[in-house]
Amino acid sequence: MMTSNRPYLVKAIYEWIMDNNVTPHVVINAMDETVSVPQQYVDDGQIILNVNPSAVQDLVIDDECIMFNARFGGKPYNIYAPMHTVMAIYAAENGQGMMFNEEQNSGPPPTSNNDSDKSDGGDSSGGNNRPPRKKPTLRVVK
Repeated sequence: MMTSNRPYLVKAIYEWIMDNNVTPHVVINAMDETVSVPQQYVDDGQIILNVNPSAVQDLVIDDECIMFNARFGGKPYNIYAPMHTVMAIYAAENGQGMMFNEEQNSGPPPTSNNDSDKSDGGDSSGGNNRPPRKKPTLRVVK
């Protein structure tokens, strides 16, 4: 079983955003019970956090979480968001970045160890009632 690719993508996009001298923001699912954010800034179950080094202290982005110290309304807060709660990372100035969905955190895709190894065309007499496989999709986030 492979580990989640989300931490790698978040770290890479963060570096890319920083290399381009724009402001990295992350969208966090604030409804997750393991998230520690100031609830008064949560909107529709989400919170958008500026993770620019000039806005935070002690920033850590690792395989497990994003955590840092920041001020909200002049009050200091310790922010903690497990990696599975990161919904997006993007540049505030132009919106370029990446969104994540729940499927990307659900583990590896199913393996093909039964009839799915057969070709898609032709023989419909096999009694296979499974729906056709969905092709992977990519979305451009602007």
